[in-house]
Order: sequence, then C-alpha cells, then structure tokens
Amino acid sequence: MAIEHYTYPNTFKNQFKSVLGGSVGNLVEWYDWYAYSVFSLYFASAFFPEGDQTAQLLNTAGIFAIGFLMRPFGGWLMGMYADRKGRKAALTLSVLLMSAGSLVITFVPGYKQIGIVAPIILVLARMLQGISIGGEYGTAATYLSEIAPSNRRGFYSSFQYVTTILGQLIALSILLVLQRYLLSPEQLSDWGWRIPFAVGAILALSAIYLRRNLSETHSFRSETATEKTKGSMSEMFKFSRELRVIVGLTIGSTVAFYTFTAYMQKFLVNTSGFSKNDATTITIIALVAFMFAQLISGVLSDKYGRKNMMICYGVLGMLTTVPILTNLEHANHIWLATSLIIISLFILSMCTSISAIIKAEQFPANIRSLGVSFPYATTVALFGGTAEYVALLCKQSGHANYFYWYLTACIGVSLIVSITMRDTEKFSRMNE
Repeated sequence: MAIEHYTYPNTFKNQFKSVLGGSVGNLVEWYDWYAYSVFSLYFASAFFPEGDQTAQLLNTAGIFAIGFLMRPFGGWLMGMYADRKGRKAALTLSVLLMSAGSLVITFVPGYKQIGIVAPIILVLARMLQGISIGGEYGTAATYLSEIAPSNRRGFYSSFQYVTTILGQLIALSILLVLQRYLLSPEQLSDWGWRIPFAVGAILALSAIYLRRNLSETHSFRSETATEKTKGSMSEMFKFSRELRVIVGLTIGSTVAFYTFTAYMQKFLVNTSGFSKNDATTITIIALVAFMFAQLISGVLSDKYGRKNMMICYGVLGMLTTVPILTNLEHANHIWLATSLIIISLFILSMCTSISAIIKAEQFPANIRSLGVSFPYATTVALFGGTAEYVALLCKQSGHANYFYWYLTACIGVSLIVSITMRDTEKFSRMNE
C-alpha cells in the first residue's frame, strides 16, 4: 500500500551529514579507481616494458577492463549485503576493499624486480577494487534516494556524480602538481606514480569514519519483507522489465562517461597530439564544469521531469557525438579541445545526474540495492570497462572514427529505453 514518503533525516544538519557520509566514500572510491587510469601513462612501462606506447596502454587498459569484470560479482555481493545487513554496513565495507587494493598497488614491485608476477599482482589488486566499486554505485544510489525528500530526489541523486567527478579531479590535480612542480617525467615513471595510490589509502580512513557514523535509512529499518526475499537474486529477477530498463539506460551513459573522462586524457595525447601536461589541464577544466553541471541538471530534473531529461540527453548525444569527437581529433588549440569536451559533458550530465535515482525507484526496498547494483555493474563491465580498449583498438587499426559511431549507437539504445520506460515520478516504488 502506498504511504506518504518519509523524509529522513528531518533537519538540515542531519541531511547534510547523511549526504556527506553517503557520498564522500564514493569520492574516495572513485579517486582510487580513476587514479589507475590517469597515471597509467606513467606506470604502463613499469609493468609492460616491451612495445610502443599504444601497446603498453592496451595492456593497462586490458587490466582496467579485468577490474570491471569483477564488478558484477561486487554488485551481487555488496547489493545482497546492503539489502540484508543495511546500507551503512555495505558502504563501509566497500571503502575498506578499495583502500586495500590501493595499498597493494602502492607497494607492488615492477616487472624489472619480480618479472611476470608484477602484472599478476596488479590484476589481483584491480579485481579487489572491482568488487568494491561494483557494489558502491548501487548502495550509494539506494542510500541517497532513501534519505531524499520526494520533491528533491533529482538534486540529491546528483551528489553521487558530483563526488565521483570530484574524486577524478583530485587524482588529476595530484598528477598536475607532480608533473609541473615536484617530479620530472623520469621520476614519475620510476616511482612517482605510486604516490596517488598511497594518498588514496590514507583518504579512505576519513571516509570509513564518516560512514561508520551514518544513520541507517528509514526504508531499510522499516522493511517488513521476509529474510528469504531480502537481497535475493530470484526475487530480483521477478522484475525483468525493470532490469531491462537499467541495462538499456546504462549502455549509453557508461560508454559516454568513460570515453569523455577516463579515456579522454589518453585520446588527447595519443590522437590529438597534446602534451601530457596540456591533456591533464584540459581534462581538469572539463571535469570541473561537469561537476557543477550535475547539480544544475539535478535541479532541472526536479522541475521538468527526469524522463524528459533522459530523452533530451539521448537526442543531443546522438546528434553531437560524431561531430565533436571528429573535431576533437584534429583540435590543435587547448581551448578548442576544452570547449568540445565540456559541451559533451554538459549533455551527459542530463543523464548522469539522475540515472541513479531512476534506477533506485524501480525496486522495492528489500531488493533495491541488489536490483540497482547487479544489472548496472554487469552492463558497465561489458560496455564501460571495454570502452577504452575498443577505442584504442580502433585507433591502432587506423579507423578511430568507428568508435565514434559505436558510442552514438550505444546512446541510441538508451534513448529508445528512455522514451518507452514508465515515468518513475508517477510510478515509483520508493513511495510504497
């Protein structure tokens, strides 16, 4: 039976504390996850000394993809844990796993010291982080959606990607400081690339403290479903239509997100011909704009509707992706490249700012975290985790533009789903 939405926490102080606690761990986790990508330009040769730069980047991108393959397992494990033991417990555990992986990468010797064992350990560390990040999205999305007032769910949801981007910005800022002020390129390649992973492990301590002091959501505490159905895969698969919606929406957003964030720095260096320093600067500026765009899009979605925002993203994304990437490929000025990326990210924010709340509204509380985490993580593993690898393969084959059309097609899938899905503002299981 539908009941009036319970607004929890009911004071600004408690709301701020809960939003901060629910999202700051997301910041730390995505900082750790993204540090691998932005510093791979420097540590690729430490683990794969043979071959040209593109071949080395392909190897590190392959490991990046392996980490993504663990995300469905993490989505299942952490989603089930969150639905059975609580959102707070799962959020704390996910940060612990991510920081453990960062510590391993910080201290693992290179190929010259221990041979093939070095990349094997790197793979294992990324697998551990993949489990962590696989459950983080769904659990954080569930927590933020359950504490949000019903008329501000889009705005609250936007904080998930605000902290995701902020984590990326911190990783890039550390790289920029190391590049320009502290270390030479040789020092960065020799040992300096280890610094950000050590910083990530230290930052995790603050996130663990904040999450240990979170208040559990009212939705979880008042859940009356039987223990057998909480976090149950069989229960989740009863919602086949909702699962298809999550997969379809995720295909377009995840390929676009990893293209214009994680892969873009390499694209600027390896395709557009910018220096590593300029590529880092461009990416930082674009991500700052992307971060603020989340909040703007979240507010707009509460006013004009989340489904309408998703449709706008799909239409604009399909129309602009190929022209923007084609022009970016030949861009020879830093501000031209920055402007093109910002345009793409502003369009993408129409989707990323609200995608989490749309997914969380599909499921009842007893399987909400699992229902979001597992299909999302599986889709990201198949499409987001391989985006960089597919782009590099197209580049190596001499047909970089094939990837541009591939991305456009993925956005098209999300557009079709956005048009045909039920409007969650009218049919939300969050109010049941």
